Amino acid sequence: MERPRLPLGDYYQLLLKNGLLADASPLAADLTRTVTAVTCDSRSAVPGSIFVCKGASFKAEYLAEAVRRGAFAYVSETPYEAPAPCLRVTDIRLAMGLLADRAWGHPSGALKAVGITGTKGKTTTAYFLKSILDAWREAQGLHPVGLLSTIVTDDGAQRRPAVLTTPEPLDLQRHLWNAVNAGCGYVVMEESSQALKYGRVIGVDLAAAVFLNIGEDHISPREHPTFQDYFASKLKIFNQAEAAVVNLDSDRSEEVLAAAARCGRVVTYSMRDPAADLFGRDLARTEEGLAFAVGYGEAPLRCAIPMTGDFNVSNALAALAVCRVLDVPADAVQAGLARGRVPGRMETYSAGGRTVIVDYAHNGMSLSALLRSVHSDYPGAPVTVVFGCTGGKGLDRRAGMGAAAGEFADRILLTEDDPGPEEVEAICAEIAEAAAPFGKICTVIPDREEAVRTAILETAAPGVVVLAGKGSEGQQKRKNGPEPCVPDGLLARKYLGLPLDGGR
Repeated sequence: MERPRLPLGDYYQLLLKNGLLADASPLAADLTRTVTAVTCDSRSAVPGSIFVCKGASFKAEYLAEAVRRGAFAYVSETPYEAPAPCLRVTDIRLAMGLLADRAWGHPSGALKAVGITGTKGKTTTAYFLKSILDAWREAQGLHPVGLLSTIVTDDGAQRRPAVLTTPEPLDLQRHLWNAVNAGCGYVVMEESSQALKYGRVIGVDLAAAVFLNIGEDHISPREHPTFQDYFASKLKIFNQAEAAVVNLDSDRSEEVLAAAARCGRVVTYSMRDPAADLFGRDLARTEEGLAFAVGYGEAPLRCAIPMTGDFNVSNALAALAVCRVLDVPADAVQAGLARGRVPGRMETYSAGGRTVIVDYAHNGMSLSALLRSVHSDYPGAPVTVVFGCTGGKGLDRRAGMGAAAGEFADRILLTEDDPGPEEVEAICAEIAEAAAPFGKICTVIPDREEAVRTAILETAAPGVVVLAGKGSEGQQKRKNGPEPCVPDGLLARKYLGLPLDGGR
């Protein structure tokens, strides 16, 4: 797929057509000049580029540097003193999304993209779906599909740890363009509430939009001021989708279905409602994880996943519902789910009668589901949970996770989890306050490795230790920025006395 080389006038007309130009006077610029690139990073500006001035921390010197590097026009909500014409807009985020899609030639039109949103389960569902699609394409000798997730960005041309769950528009469109040229055919992408609220996915055509569930999360002055703002942002995923996939077991499912009705097709799934298009039933433990039955096409299908937790069966059903939309054959569904592992999700390590579970659960909804699952899978075993909460955002998580731990854990150790600008002890105090009504006393150990070591070494068989929040991450975001840390899985193996090369 060739990148378009369009004149400045084309971009000007795009902004005009969408009612984004703040100034109706003619632009004092050569509208026939070819635009070589659109960028919001002054370091990436090249001769012939358009520079986008965005962000609360934007500085005029960024524009000056971009112009020095060759940018000949800029897009901004605020005009600056610069030797380049300004395309002044009323909404820089919306403008950037539209410009990015145009600059990269609308790559989502040349592949099938699937967007997944929800308070919990996005990453697991994305990995399940990618695994199924890869199994299908592998049998045909085709390239694996692309994945844009909380954990990794893999667009067929590059694979690296993710910076944002959903990349900013110019990066996102570049990844989609790479996926087209690599022959990925499909891209599975998580769509965060922030991405949907601020237009990062504008212009992205979705073959299917998946709505997993909704719960209290990301409510803070920096993210969503109210739950309704959070919920409304999530529902925007249906605006650009051909088909919708909806979990009937979700809170507010009727409102979700009403929003999904704008799509041409709606496929539902459930573990409680037999009337759903895909109804999961007959769950059974296996040596690897869980097995279940589901109607898929004309005959029931028996599937297995290498994970425990009923909520992961729900995530698998979401992936299967997308596969119904995409007409994926049953044998690929079974093969893909059977090998659908997710780094940092329900990783289980056992030694000496003790079990350690590593999971990304980072809000009250996901931690509650995780701990309920642990009690179901390990009946009678005392459960210790180790976790913290992020600093400076997601303030509602502290009460939610504290209450979940207070209700379902026998012992609670609080520690750091990307404390950022805040003191770990202050964050932990808020969490402990939420656990107190359940009669639970929390132990605070600020250093995460020391907290994990203490939890595991002080747990006797048949106890279970849950390490929540960090998953397979290898960094802690502290006051001075990201600093390396040992991933929870390696710590689990270390203090259980297991080989550190991944053996269990």
